[in-house]
Order: sequence, then structure tokens, then C-alpha cells
Amino acid sequence: MAVHSSDYPFSAFPSPLTTSPKVPNPESQTPSPAAAAAAAHGGSAKKRKSGLIECQEPQGGGNSAGESSLDLISWLPDEVLGTVISLLPTKDGARTQAVSRRWRPLWRAAPLNLGASSDLTDQDQKRLVFVSKILSDHPGPARRFSLPCMRLRDRYAKINGWLRSQTLTGLEEIQFGYEIEDPLLHYPLPPSALRFAPTLRIAYFGYCDFPREMAPLLKFPCLKQLNLCGVIVLEDVLHSLLCGCPVLESLLLEGNVGVGCLRINSPTLRSIGISVSCYGTRVENPILLQDLIIEDAPCLERLLPLYPIRGPLTIRVVRAPKLEISGWLSDSITKLHIGTTVFQKMIALSLTTSMRSTVKVLALDTFGPNLDSVVDFLKCFPCLQKLYIKADLQKSRKNKWSYNPLDPIECLESHLRQVVVMKYWGMRPDVDFAKFFVLNAKVLKKMVFGCINNCNDNWMANQHRRLQLDNKASQGVEFKFRRGSCSISLTHSRHKQDDPFDSHIFADDA
Repeated sequence: MAVHSSDYPFSAFPSPLTTSPKVPNPESQTPSPAAAAAAAHGGSAKKRKSGLIECQEPQGGGNSAGESSLDLISWLPDEVLGTVISLLPTKDGARTQAVSRRWRPLWRAAPLNLGASSDLTDQDQKRLVFVSKILSDHPGPARRFSLPCMRLRDRYAKINGWLRSQTLTGLEEIQFGYEIEDPLLHYPLPPSALRFAPTLRIAYFGYCDFPREMAPLLKFPCLKQLNLCGVIVLEDVLHSLLCGCPVLESLLLEGNVGVGCLRINSPTLRSIGISVSCYGTRVENPILLQDLIIEDAPCLERLLPLYPIRGPLTIRVVRAPKLEISGWLSDSITKLHIGTTVFQKMIALSLTTSMRSTVKVLALDTFGPNLDSVVDFLKCFPCLQKLYIKADLQKSRKNKWSYNPLDPIECLESHLRQVVVMKYWGMRPDVDFAKFFVLNAKVLKKMVFGCINNCNDNWMANQHRRLQLDNKASQGVEFKFRRGSCSISLTHSRHKQDDPFDSHIFADDA
């Protein structure tokens, strides 16, 4: 396919600008090099501004007196400008060469950030040409290489050649995944994608077959974040892979096949996000994750089953003394072991252990809602501060629970500050459920209802009376009723947030 020079955003540039530098026609909300550099090095920009008043010459010279007096960003050191450029999307980073003579060599000198997604071009053939051209033109080193949703077809040799390019030597971040066009074919991850193991800090592999021969030999001494999505990987291969990651902090596993039981032993892991789903029709009788066992994770802070109905069936937490955030926990989890406490389909079989001073944020997905089940979780997590409840209404559910002040629940007495009830109908089962917290949570600050109906004035007045809001246990509590069910899905981008269940979904409260 012929690609004209005007189609290639890295070779033909407009005349140098004589005003403050600005990336022309950005295709995203990425700030211009000037804005990004100013944010990254504001102090230096102000310091150098005083030099302009003294009519000093900027580093590298300007194109004219106008540029000399207006182009403050170009006064920054090359290493600062290079850092800014390497954080920009590929197209915008390359376009900085159009700013002035001062900027022209900087893109090739800065660490390469190569994102070969639709942002580069939405035409597949052009993308092939552009990636090859960039890897040929840029001398390296590379910071990031993103190749998501690549159509394999007859391009395995070309993709493998890209990954072997000397430009990518020392790569710190890789994102690699295929677009599955024919589920009956194999989509092998090129072994060359793993040659960066010594330097990678972030790795995402999606919709591919992970090589089994190399795993026992792989060591990722710098890897802090690992995402596997839609990958076919054997159980022993995944365990070998995790054993080779001595500083891993974040592990995200979505819809992978080949692992029935995953055991976690990591001194550094802080976050686990996991979901189970069948990998289409690519594998006959697929092995899906049944058991997740946290044997020893002293730094683990969050354990997040991303989608309630996608398992795993059994979760066992043996040792995770710093666990603070957990959910969604649902009836789809057949057995949940927390220390020696066992929940079977959200019903406590025993309450012999409490995770003291640990779990502070909990999200539950339950039928009913089932107040008895939720109270058992409150007892298990005495330091709970935030509770999110999503429930499918059962009209026959009875939520009559008498709180005994002689047998207090610690989190209700001293810690629980926020309760969010999603899919709230305002019928007897969920009214009685919510009223339990209204009347008994003594330090509650906010309670939010995601309402199914339209929240008109008559309905609101009726709810105010039925929930006994005037008799609230916490005098400082704020009640909010929001139209809509407030559904929250833990996507891969949300699982890393401080509170992955919190968002701006309550901005339009009624």
C-alpha cells in the first residue's frame, strides 16, 4: 500500500512557529508540550523568565527576536523537554519537531513512547508502515511500546521483527494483544516480547497464547504491574511467571483460560483484581479458575473479584494482615474463607476470626437484600468504614433484625461512616434493610440510595417516614436519593483507585 509523505505524521512539518509552541491539531485531551512542560517544570520556567528581562539568549537560540521573547518553554533543559515528549502520545510527541529548530532533534533524543493504536491511525495498513518507519527512524531507547488489538493474519514475522528492534532495547512498559478474528486459530505471543523481562516495569498481554517453554527461565526483577486478559496460559506457567516477579505490586487477571487453582505467595503484592469467564469457543472444555488461595501476602491491601457472577467459586485468605478493600463478594462465590471464618454463598457458617484493623471498604452483591448475611460481614470486619450493597430484590425477604446494645457490633458503634445501597426499590425488604443502618450506625456520615423509581415528592415523603430518618442514630448523617441504580463495574482502569467503588455517580442526587 502506498503511503504519501503527507500521511506520515513524523516527516513533513509546517514552518517553525514564531509564537509560544503548540502541538497542532491534537487528537486527544493531551496537553501541548508547552503546557505539559510548564506543569512539570514550573519553577524553572519562572526562574528563566527573569533571564528574558535581562535579554539573555535562550539555550540553542531562537528563530527570531519574537520567538526569543515568547518561547519560554524552549529555555528548559533538553532532559526536561525529553521527559515531557516521552509522556505524550506518539503522534503528538513527534509533532513537537514542528515547534522550532530548538525542538527538532528532541523527539529522536527522548525515550520513545510508541503507541500503535487507532490514535496513531485507524487504517491497519498505514499502522504497519508507521510503526516500521518509527522504529527505523528513532535510535532509542524506548520507554513504552503499545500494540493493542493487532490483527495477526500473515504478520507474525513483521511483529516479531518489531519486537526484536534495537530501538526497543531496555523497554519499561509493554502492551501487547491481538484482535481475535478467527477463534479456531492460534494466536501465539512472540517469545521476543519477553526479551524485555529484565527491564519491564509494566506488562499487559491480551488475547494471545502464552508460551510455555520460556516461563521457568523468565525473571522480571523490575516488574510492578502485570495484566493478563483473555490469555491461554497453563497453571504451572503462571505460577512460574509470578515466582519470577520479586517486586510485583499489582496483578490483574481477566477472563484467562488454563488455570484452575491460583496460589498467591508474594511479599510485595498490594492489589489483586480477578474475573473468570469462558474464552469464547477457542478452547474445548476450558479450564477456568475455580480456587483462589491467598497463602501469604503480607502487603496485600485490596482483593477485588471484578464481576460478581464470574467467580472464582472459592476464595481462601490465609494470611493478608493489611487487607483493606474487598469486593465484589457475591452469592456466586460458593465458599469464602477469611482466616478461620467461612461464608457459604454469603451465609456465615462460623464467625471465629475477625480481620481486626484491616478491611475498611467492602462491596457485597446479595439477593434480598439479606440483612442477616450482611450483619455477619459487619461482625467479621469490625473496622469497616464504607459499605456498598447491590441486591436483587426478593419481595418475600424478611429483614427484621433487633440490634442488641449489650452485644454491640463494633463497626456500627465506632467506624462505619458511609453506606451505599444500589438498586433501591423502596419496598419493605430494602426499606427494613436500610432502616437498620439508619437506626443503629452511630457515626454514619452519608447514606446514598440508588433508586429504581423516579423519586417524586410523594415517594420521597413516604420513604422519609418509613425509614424513620428523624430517629437516626447519627445526628450528622446526610441522606441522598439518586435516580438510577448506581451500578458500578470494576473495570481494569478502576481497580487501582483509592476506593474503586467510589465515583461521581452520585453527582445528580435528587
